[in-house]
Amino acid sequence: MSSKVRCQITMSLDGYVAGPDQTEDEPLGRGGERLHEWFFGSAGASDVDAEIAAEGLAGTGAYVMGRNMFGPIRGAWGDEDWRGWWGPEPPYHAPVYVLTHHARESVEMEGGTTFHFVTDGLESALAQARAAAGPDLDVQVAGGASAVNQALRLGALDEVLLHISPILLGGGERLFVDVGAPRFEIVETRASRAATHVRYRVVR
Repeated sequence: MSSKVRCQITMSLDGYVAGPDQTEDEPLGRGGERLHEWFFGSAGASDVDAEIAAEGLAGTGAYVMGRNMFGPIRGAWGDEDWRGWWGPEPPYHAPVYVLTHHARESVEMEGGTTFHFVTDGLESALAQARAAAGPDLDVQVAGGASAVNQALRLGALDEVLLHISPILLGGGERLFVDVGAPRFEIVETRASRAATHVRYRVVR
C-alpha cells in the first residue's frame, strides 16, 4: 500500500471552515459548531455520516495541524499550559505536528497522541509526519483553513475529503484562498440531510 497525504475538513456553503471571532469558549467562532452537526449525530445525521466519521481517521499514522487549530494562544507560549481543545485524550491517537513560530516542548497525552511543535514550516512538518507514519499509513492535514491552503499551494495533498454542511457562516476562516489552480477529480460522493461528503483526488 502506498501512503498518501490527505485531509478532511468540514466547510459551510459559503466556503468557511470556522466562523468569525474564535475564542476559547467558541473555538470554531460564532456559529461554527453547527458545521459539525453531521459528525455528532444531530438532526438530519444518518448512518452515512457515522460511517464517514469512522472512515475519516482510519489508516492515518500521523497528523499535521495549524497552531490556531491546536489552541487560541497567539504569540509566545509564555507560562500557559494549554494542551489543546480535546481534553486529556485527544481523538488522534498518533503523533501530531503543530505548525508554529514559537518553540515548545512536545506534549504527550493519553491514548497515544503526542503534540510536536514545528517551527520551520509545513514542508518540515510533513516530512516528520511521513517518517512517523511509515510507508503503510497516511498523513492527514487536520486543519485549519490556513494549513490546508498551504498544503494545496505546495502541491502536497493527494486527497481531500470535503464535508459540506448546509449552513452559511458569513465570515471566518475560508478554504481555497491563494492556493493556485489545483485540479480536483471526484472519486466518491455520499450525502445525508446533514451534509454532503465529497472525496476528491488532487490531480497532478
